[in-house]
Amino acid sequence: MDAVSAQVAALVARARAAQQIATAFSQVQLDQLARAAGWAIMEPARNQALAERAVADTGLGNVPDKFAKNHRKTLGLLRDLESAKTTGLTRDDAATGIAEYARPIGVIAAITPSTNPGATPANKIINALKCGNAIIVAPSPKGAGTCTLLLQFIHAELDKLKAPRDLVQMLPTPITKAATRALMAQADLIVATGSQANIRAAYSSGTPALGVGAGNVAVIVDETADFSVAAQLIAKSKTFDNATSCSSENAVVLVGSACKPMREALRNAGSFALNTEQKTRLQRVLWPDGAHLSATLIAQSAVEIARAVEIEVPANARFLMVDEIGIGAAFPFSGEKLSPVLTVFETNTFEDACKKVNEIYAFQGAGHSVGYHGTSTEHVSHIAQHLPVARVIVNQAHAIATGGSFDNGLPFSLSMGCGSWGGNSFSENLHWRHFLNITRVVRPIVSREPTVEDVFAAYWRAVGK
Repeated sequence: MDAVSAQVAALVARARAAQQIATAFSQVQLDQLARAAGWAIMEPARNQALAERAVADTGLGNVPDKFAKNHRKTLGLLRDLESAKTTGLTRDDAATGIAEYARPIGVIAAITPSTNPGATPANKIINALKCGNAIIVAPSPKGAGTCTLLLQFIHAELDKLKAPRDLVQMLPTPITKAATRALMAQADLIVATGSQANIRAAYSSGTPALGVGAGNVAVIVDETADFSVAAQLIAKSKTFDNATSCSSENAVVLVGSACKPMREALRNAGSFALNTEQKTRLQRVLWPDGAHLSATLIAQSAVEIARAVEIEVPANARFLMVDEIGIGAAFPFSGEKLSPVLTVFETNTFEDACKKVNEIYAFQGAGHSVGYHGTSTEHVSHIAQHLPVARVIVNQAHAIATGGSFDNGLPFSLSMGCGSWGGNSFSENLHWRHFLNITRVVRPIVSREPTVEDVFAAYWRAVGK
């Protein structure tokens, strides 16, 4: 075993020892562990410190929105967990003779991104503790300082409960790919959020893994939408934390007569539309090598980006807007931008809009989610049955709604599974059930064996024997 693997093995051994203690915890004790980790990030002074550290270390997003994200996502998660039973007998069905017992998985490896260096590890830590697991975080190098501070706060809360600190650990700094790979190989489960390189590494590690797909959200606006409301919701989502979220709208696809009034509504909501020459200049700077986003421009404000590109915009411009007709690598504005830059496509019909979104997701973003602004239930049904997405967000601020919101029923999460479309093993929001094993006790019941005639009667009537 090399030195890095040995160092990680020592962390894992400590985690396993702590987790063995946690296996004896009651539901009340597990609930308190989850609340302890939640209060560690939600206590206002600590939340403020974490938000400030995140922006200072990563240069991504802004402090007020990170504070709001830390608070809101954690509060929502704790609400979701409040009545969840995660240890012992959780279900006993006399009809099937099956009883279910919740069991911890063991040691969780949590791969977390620089875009959410506080909220994402906190979310995974809370879920892990609620289910009686130990967890070791592998933060991004840029997010390591924020994660270190978060763990200091969590350990202080665990001390109050006299719970083992080794239930929550992180890789030592500086964070390296070798250490992250070693952790993935030695853990019992990987929950990975971040770059697709990390996701692929998780799935190929040999350890069971839950990873997420790439973002590149498109939203359809048809003629039935309330344009002013839709524009305000899109603007709110597009600018939240300077578009660090994978759920931030990257393209808006306008339908028919919605094109003109929706453009005006977006302008009233704070957009600044670039002309062709300005768009070309932005493209050169946003993708300096023609393929990869500029590390210095992502998750900056619209005004800061415009200044870098030497485009004069109003001081109150909230996001930049570009028109596009092409899709694919030769048209980078059709992909994810991780910045308050919104691409506009125009289509004649709703069917054309769906085709356009399909083309966008064939390039990037399949499986994640799509937005719809309008009142047509038929359109919503068509989207849900034909577009390659795990979530259809209707008349909401997409980046806020996709990961769970107090006014929708999705679980609060910062990790969205994208199903087979996005190369993932699950297609829902990562939540507490993913952090459990279930043992089933199977008892005999009265036989329910059908006859051959019962099974095939309808088939025989339709086609004959």
